Amino acid sequence: MDLKHLSAHIGRTWEQSVVDRLIAYVRIPNKSPMFDPQWESHGYVERAAQLMAEWCRAQPLPGMRVTLQRLPGRTPLLLADIPGELSGSVLLYGHMDKQPEFTGWLPGLGPWEPVIRDGRLYGRGAADDGYAAFSALTAIAALKAQQVRLPRCLVLIEACEESGSVDLPAHLAALGDSLGEPSLVVCLDAECGNYEQLWCTTSLRGNLVGTLTVRVLTEGVHSGMATGIAPTPFRILEQLLARLENPVTGDLLLDELHVNLPRDRRAQAVVAAQVLGGEVAGRLPWAQGAQPVSNDPTELLINSTWRATLAVTGADGLPAVSSAGNVLLPELSLKLSLRLPPTCDAGRAAQAVREALERDPPYGAQVRFEAGGATGGWNAPTFAPWLEESIGRASRAVYGREAIHLGCGGTIPFMGMLGERFPHTQFFVTGVLGPHANAHGPNEFLHLEYAQQLTACVALVLADHARTLG
Repeated sequence: MDLKHLSAHIGRTWEQSVVDRLIAYVRIPNKSPMFDPQWESHGYVERAAQLMAEWCRAQPLPGMRVTLQRLPGRTPLLLADIPGELSGSVLLYGHMDKQPEFTGWLPGLGPWEPVIRDGRLYGRGAADDGYAAFSALTAIAALKAQQVRLPRCLVLIEACEESGSVDLPAHLAALGDSLGEPSLVVCLDAECGNYEQLWCTTSLRGNLVGTLTVRVLTEGVHSGMATGIAPTPFRILEQLLARLENPVTGDLLLDELHVNLPRDRRAQAVVAAQVLGGEVAGRLPWAQGAQPVSNDPTELLINSTWRATLAVTGADGLPAVSSAGNVLLPELSLKLSLRLPPTCDAGRAAQAVREALERDPPYGAQVRFEAGGATGGWNAPTFAPWLEESIGRASRAVYGREAIHLGCGGTIPFMGMLGERFPHTQFFVTGVLGPHANAHGPNEFLHLEYAQQLTACVALVLADHARTLG
């Protein structure tokens, strides 16, 4: 196989069709069902699915079957099934659904209006994770163009990942044994620490989300009449959150939220911290004067990959500052997002959080915690020697630098599902979400050159996997 020709084929495909289709995809506001309950009637998810399916069908892959699996009340599942010349199979994964708009986009940028600046495609969803379907098929087609013999390849793109992949189990059940048991899974929905080498994700944190509500009064009352007599819901919320988190250090306090950090994962964090240094914290858009919770990049990486954290991500009951009167508010609700260590029992954690928040409510206030979902994390099985060597070779060949292995702070529910279903499968988890790419937030972008280079790395790993099959 000629790497120069492989890279040229990938580059042409991106230039001639992929970038154009990603631009069209960004314009579709196909938010995940959690953020668009009327997704089915709005039709945006269907538009995105059709756009990807049409592009897939146009690729030069003889014998490929592209289907959109539909189940009542469920988001569609895109599956491209490419027959192979070798026994066995590979599964390549991504998703097409998007996070909501968010605020703070820079002038001239917006979630649904694609803009290319300095080699970056700005707009919601291109990096998280619209590029995945295009990258996966382009890698396969580039190998086929050089007559590289491959096993069966299945490209699976779901439309519910940003909602916790709640539709995916039903789709997997409907597919039954048709997926077979892949010997390799390639996931393209992860992070990269920089745009200069290949990054391989070795673990993912779980996620526990829920709404904490405190009610003190049946209606708002003039603050001059009520304060000093009735406790404010805000103060009660502060007390309740202090049961979960040390408000000074940010350390979480429940035993059920902690696990032992494996020695190999700590060693990987040390190596990654040596490569990234100040960029571990520097990749975030800090306000002037604000500082990270630690000056040690290794500790920051471990915090964000193997330790539990709490974030308040939304609130109901608080008026906007411009319309806030002198009123003691009757009720407040906070949306909580807890990131759980990869090997933490999500169900046990959810129960512990609920009990901690609802027991002995201050002042007898009405307190309720409604868990919106508890998703477990994932810790990769030990790499087979061929895969670890292949990832390193691919990074050196394409980027001229060593690959880096590191945990990821986010959640990909599909990895946990597959890990349970296929305990002997090897996993190559990677992605394009690097510094300032800002998935979920404003100014999300896809680094176009890095995405093409990553596509070449995926192709090289697929070729090495094929050689292990004979």
